[in-house]
Amino acid sequence: MSTPVTGRAPLPRALVILVGLAAATITAGGMKAANGFLAPTILALVLMITVYPIRTWLERKGVPAWLSALATILTVYLIVIVMIVALIVSVAKLAQLVTEYTPQLNKIPADVGDWLKSLGIDQQQIDSVTSSLNFGKVFDLATTVLSGTLGVLSNLVFLGILTIFLAFDGGKLPAVLASTGPEHSRVAQSLSTFSHGTRTYFAVSAVFGLIVAVIDTVALQLMGVPGAFVWGVLAFITNFIPNIGFIIGLVPPALLGLLEGGVWKMIAVIVVYCAINFVIQSVIQPKYQADALNLGVSLTFLSLVFWTFVLGPLGALLALPMTMLVRALFVDADPDAHWVAPLLSLDVPEDDPPGEPQDAASEQGA
Repeated sequence: MSTPVTGRAPLPRALVILVGLAAATITAGGMKAANGFLAPTILALVLMITVYPIRTWLERKGVPAWLSALATILTVYLIVIVMIVALIVSVAKLAQLVTEYTPQLNKIPADVGDWLKSLGIDQQQIDSVTSSLNFGKVFDLATTVLSGTLGVLSNLVFLGILTIFLAFDGGKLPAVLASTGPEHSRVAQSLSTFSHGTRTYFAVSAVFGLIVAVIDTVALQLMGVPGAFVWGVLAFITNFIPNIGFIIGLVPPALLGLLEGGVWKMIAVIVVYCAINFVIQSVIQPKYQADALNLGVSLTFLSLVFWTFVLGPLGALLALPMTMLVRALFVDADPDAHWVAPLLSLDVPEDDPPGEPQDAASEQGA
């Protein structure tokens, strides 16, 4: 008699989790080492996804495929060139402001120390507080965001060539996904959902970011805050940064308001910024992006920290699209991982996924 072949015992769940975490750590380390190549590549991909509706619209109008592809390429080039010009002007103006206001910035810790001393606070505690007041880091952070984005965009040769290849290959992608067959339909659907979500996210963020930037620039100009254009550009860029983008965009002009007009001007800047940005970014904009993101607030913040660490300054701008891509490939495309989706979005599904309750019931009956 032949011995029946028994199935191999599944690996313990704890071991699977540890192996998965180890693989993710190695992958993240490799991506961090290659972020100089990955950041512009992902940026080119995201830009092509964002402007792809232009191509489909032109092709529906009867425009040849090569001409519609050329139109998308030129649109991406126009976006990049406009951003480069704005960032160059902004970085130059910011460097000028830092130089002009260095004495005032250095004087603030001393004034704070004198005020604390007048309150009778111990000198050791005063020194501890004043040593932590390094307002130059605020401008350094703004310069890092602007310069980091400019550094990636300035790689025009690589970005331009890659955009050309992506534009001409992008026309074949829908047909390729459609030909994958029913066994891979979930993968094709998840990638399609990712493309639509990314397109919606960046389009809505760009539109509302431009609105916020214009309003902030006009408001700061009327209040007499130096470098209003710089802070408008910073507001536009930080609109793509989840959770903390608003704070990054607020602190530099508020600090300049303090240096120019004292505490009351700083308070005025904060109030105006909060009124404008809260209404637009926290009330109106999320209504248009909710379906595109479908991610919990905590996860968006962790995504920001993680992708900034892996991809550098540009990772802050690409954090949510990269998280959506990971979700599309490892959660939405895998039937066994379908239960993870509500944990990522923190939304309780109204209905159970089709087929699963029946399968569970049939298993119990068997």
